[in-house]
Amino acid sequence: MDLFGNTIGTLEKSLDYASAKNRAIANNISNADTPNYKAKEVVFKDVLQHSMENLEMKRTHDKHLSYAHNDSSFQTITKNNTTYNHNGNNVEIDKEMTELAKNQIYYNSLIDRINGKFGSLQKVIRGGN
Repeated sequence: MDLFGNTIGTLEKSLDYASAKNRAIANNISNADTPNYKAKEVVFKDVLQHSMENLEMKRTHDKHLSYAHNDSSFQTITKNNTTYNHNGNNVEIDKEMTELAKNQIYYNSLIDRINGKFGSLQKVIRGGN
């Protein structure tokens, strides 16, 4: 029995994405002065688009929806095509700090949403009190 539909699973995957993105950004910031370090980025849309193009399920009825499934909806890539610093490093610290702030807001909103779901469940279990 699934109490929330697919909401908790979706929120869990979103939290995984936000955590992976935070690790990549933190790695970039900590290596901002490392010679020849190439910045990493967590991408989502590219992987989704790629999986939708390459996977087609057999539909036995016209009203069946197509289905695309990928265990990992994001991946971490290395940006090798640019160099910004004299030492071969391509980390833009201002951009990384901005991305970190945006990702923290996104992560916190996910946590608030999942807390709301569990709060609703608690309320039902207690009988509406």
